[in-house]
Amino acid sequence: MSKVIVLGVTGGIAAYKSAFLCSKLVQAGYDVRVVMTENAAKFVTPLTFRTLSRNPVTTSLWDEPEWKPEHVALANIADLFVVAPATANFLAKFASGIADDALSTFAATYGGMSLIAPAMNPAMWKNPACAANVETLKSRGVAFIGPECGHVACGEPGAGRMSEPEKIFAAVEDALR
Repeated sequence: MSKVIVLGVTGGIAAYKSAFLCSKLVQAGYDVRVVMTENAAKFVTPLTFRTLSRNPVTTSLWDEPEWKPEHVALANIADLFVVAPATANFLAKFASGIADDALSTFAATYGGMSLIAPAMNPAMWKNPACAANVETLKSRGVAFIGPECGHVACGEPGAGRMSEPEKIFAAVEDALR
């Protein structure tokens, strides 16, 4: 039986890279279940991830393809939770236990291994509140990959670029060993 990876996708321009990550994970034999925020769907459509993952995509708390809520069903079968990209907004929700959409509710329900790939403007990454949220999550055993230094979509240089899909894939493989 293949390992189940829940891939969380948040609303940042780096969401397009998550499609490559999803494809790479599926090609490696993982069962990928995608949970997207409403804002993520403005950058990459759920149809893209449904096609690449070969599974339904959860975008709302009201998506219930089975008899129990999807965030609960996924939490019971997931081997790893990967969020790529992870915005500052998602990090704040995850650190605070806020559960107001499908992705943050899954995060609040899931108790297993989590791997986060942040992506945001460098000023947001350096913000003391964001740094405190990252430290809170790390203290709870959440693993991080990135962010990388370079130019982000707005053109500013600094730490904030999401790690490349190949690097995240390697971190997934390490986490599941």
